[in-house]
Amino acid sequence: QVQLVESGGGLVQPGGSLRLSCAASGSIVSIGTMGWYRQAPGKQRELVATITAGGSANTADSVKGRFTISREDAKNTVYLHMNGLKPEDTAVYYCNARHAWMGFDYWGQGTQVTVSS
Repeated sequence: QVQLVESGGGLVQPGGSLRLSCAASGSIVSIGTMGWYRQAPGKQRELVATITAGGSANTADSVKGRFTISREDAKNTVYLHMNGLKPEDTAVYYCNARHAWMGFDYWGQGTQVTVSS
């Protein structure tokens, strides 16, 4: 099994920056694509960004140009670099990891990001 632990959330002002981290432990070899999702109050969970085991990254249109996902395999960690934060970015951000061959997902506990003045 795999455990995912997010960190780096907090309260920031509009226009600010934040870096989220997701540290994976356990059966690391089973991890394929990883990603970040977010869920704002009263809204559905939405995909923010994904990155494959080979390092191919994609970001949602709503955050494109502001957020960047990266992967540091040596540390079993995935990052979400968030710049130009807006109040609309306020949400709980969840780390996700897809099992490479079993087809199910692992989820982190989530970290709160609040963008407010």
